[in-house]
This record gives sequence, C-alpha cells and structure tokens, in this order.
Amino acid sequence: MNELNAHYGLLLGLNDSWEVVEVNVDPEGQQVEILLSHRRGKLTCPECQQACPQADLATERVWRHLDLMQFETRIRARVPRCDCQRCGVKTTAVPWAEKHSRFTLLFEALAIKVLAACSSVKRAAELLKLDWDTVHGIMSRAVERGLQKRSVEEVKQVGMDEKSFLSGHSYVSVLTDLDESRVLEVATRRIEESATGLWKALPQSQRKPIKAIAMDMWPAFIQAAERMVPKADIVFDKFHVSKHFKEAVDTVRRQEQKRLLREEVDSLTGTRQLWPYAPRNLSEGQQARFEKVKRSDLKTAKAWAIKENFRVFWTYHNTYGARQFFKKWFCWAACCQLEPIKKVAKMIHRHLENLLTYCRHKITNAVSEGLNSRVQSTKSAARGFRQFANYRTRILFYCGKLDLTPRFSTHEVSKRTTMVVVEAYSTGWKLQGKTTRTSPPTLSPGRAAFGHRFGWP
Repeated sequence: MNELNAHYGLLLGLNDSWEVVEVNVDPEGQQVEILLSHRRGKLTCPECQQACPQADLATERVWRHLDLMQFETRIRARVPRCDCQRCGVKTTAVPWAEKHSRFTLLFEALAIKVLAACSSVKRAAELLKLDWDTVHGIMSRAVERGLQKRSVEEVKQVGMDEKSFLSGHSYVSVLTDLDESRVLEVATRRIEESATGLWKALPQSQRKPIKAIAMDMWPAFIQAAERMVPKADIVFDKFHVSKHFKEAVDTVRRQEQKRLLREEVDSLTGTRQLWPYAPRNLSEGQQARFEKVKRSDLKTAKAWAIKENFRVFWTYHNTYGARQFFKKWFCWAACCQLEPIKKVAKMIHRHLENLLTYCRHKITNAVSEGLNSRVQSTKSAARGFRQFANYRTRILFYCGKLDLTPRFSTHEVSKRTTMVVVEAYSTGWKLQGKTTRTSPPTLSPGRAAFGHRFGWP
C-alpha cells in the first residue's frame, strides 16, 4: 500500500473490507477519481443481515464525493453481490453511501447544510453544481431519513390547521407538535380522509401519549380526531373564537353605520380600526376617541362590551368556574338583540365542552400559525408549488426539525485505520498486535502535522 492510497483511505474512512487501489487526477478537467476494490471474504446480506459468501461483482458504479480543493472528486467501485440462501443474490451495502444513491454520505450531509442555508432548491443547486431534480432528490431522501428517526419520539400536545396550497380554495392539512414547534405531517386537502391520513402517519406508539389537540371548529378535523385519538382532549383555538367575535362586532358596526349616515349622524365615522384592538395598543388620540365612543349607547359599543367580557372565560383554571361564568354570559349575549353576536354565542354554546378543555391544557394554535408563516416564506421563495409531494417535502425539511443527516457508521477514524496510516506514513514504525516501537522515527514537517491531528507523537 503506497502513501497516497493510505491517505485517501483514511479520508474516506474505509473499513477493513475496502482499499484504495488507484487515484487518478485530471488537472484539465479538474477532477479526482478514486478507484476502490473490495477485499474478498464473507459478506453480509443487506436484508437479513446474515453472513454469506460472495457471488460476483456488480457493474461498476460512480459516487460523487466532497470536492478536493477545486477538484471534483468521484469514487468508482464494483460492489460485490452476496449469495444468500434466504434472500438470493443481493448487492451488498457500501460504507460510504446509502442504497441507490449516487452521492457519498459526506456529500449528502454537505448538500443538506447548503439546502438549509439557501432559500430555494435552485440556489442550492447552483452552489453544488448540480441540477434541480438531483438536489431535490437529496432533500427528499433527507426527509424520509428524518421521519424514520423521529418515529420513536414522544408527542403529547399537537395542533391541526390548514394552509393554502394552489390558487383559489385549495388547502393542505398540517399536523404540528406544539411542544417542540415543528410540523409532524402534511396531507392534501382538508377533508376527513386527509385528517385521518395525518393521524395514520404517526405510529400507534406516538398517538397513544397524546393528551390534547388544538384546532379550529372544522368538522373534518373534529371527526378524525375523535376516531383516531379518542382519549385525547380537543381544545378549540381561542384565537379562532376571537376572530368570530371581531367579525360579529364589525358586522354590527357596519349595519349601524349605514343607519346613522341616513340620519346624518357621524358618531361611528372613522372608528373602524378602534374596535378590533385592545385599548392599550391604541395611540393617545385613538384612546381618547375610543373611550368616548365605547361609553355611548351605540349598538356597536354593546357588542364590543359583550366580546370583551368573554375574555374572562379564558382565565379560569377549572371547568366548574368557567361553566358558571359562561351561563351568566350566555344569558346576556342571547338577549342582546344583536343577531351577529347571538350567532357567535350559539356557536360557542354548541362547542362549549371542547372550549372548557382549555382550562386544563392552556394550548392554542399560535404555534401552528407561526409555522404557517415560515411555510409561506418557503412557498414564496419557491414561487409556488404545482405538486403536493414537493410542497410536503419542503415543509417537512424546513419546519419539521428532523434529523436529516445520514448516519456515518464507518466514517470515523477507527483504531485499525489509524494503525494502517501510521504504518504507511512512518517508515519502519509498524504496529502489529501489542508490539510497538517505543520511539517513532523522525517525520517530515508535513507528516508530523498530519499525525498531530490524531494525537500521534
């Protein structure tokens, strides 16, 4: 084994089964080609993991590796095929790449970091000097790899929400982990079958510990959750209720504003932006104006008071107190003779049980809405998506908090590899078993610096 081959063998982290037999450098094409050869011996079946003899060698394959300085580096090898009595003839796994991949594990790890830093696949492809489809394939494999690693983690509180996909009323359903602020799964459309598919994507071991689910009052989400996780509490998002209240108050304001204008009264003119916000978020001038108008006998002021009074409901920590408060509040809202407010009050009354669960869990869909903002940024950077599969992959890659990097089983400096490199780089200094030379020979400055990285004398 010459020094150059030993050097590249160390950099590739090869195990005892492989060796570097040739290194070709093309200065004009700026390419380095490393030829590997398998040492004959017992092989391991990639499916049943049983030891078996070698059948033959597969056709030569090429893998893209990390660039060496400005030179593009490629690995060439003929992978042995094993003759397994149980599975038949199978191509064995190589330590530097995954099955069916045309890139080494180290290159894919670099590509994943580049993708995470770039705003789009197109920009990452330009940096990696690859085409769009190839880089997207690396991203897809990374996502599938991350989902397999995530299957053993525990989830206790989740949220369900929808996100726009194509133009018009086209949506996808998103399942999020509220505790870890990450997307768990994405399904096309927002029907009951889609919501059920979200739950089926989680193994039973993950669905069982779930305690609470935050969602809006969409029937498809409710029915799927009740069937798939019957023991979990459904918690309707309080911000969804607040949205209905704001729309109801604004409807009352617009109706009353039309009536007042016919009577040539401008009490509500210019107050549209005052009612939706809390008084503390208004300027001093707006606060003075709002303080005057909210104390008037206008119907809008009455609707606003009913809305604001319901805020107390969310402060209770026990369902008994919250239920007693709601009974009194509902009597007031139901008799207010303001149809938009009465409509919201009846809606809350129908879904009261799943609003009372907020007293126990205190969760909302705020995390899901925050993730929706990140999804929208990703969607804008990609200039939209035409295929749902690509949209799902992008969401899980950037918002799933997955462990995307491949596992490096042999890309470490093992004791055996270190001994080989010491033997190659130190003339006359050989390690055989436990017999070692007590004093190493004098090394050149370059070799000494190389060995110092690994703690050699």
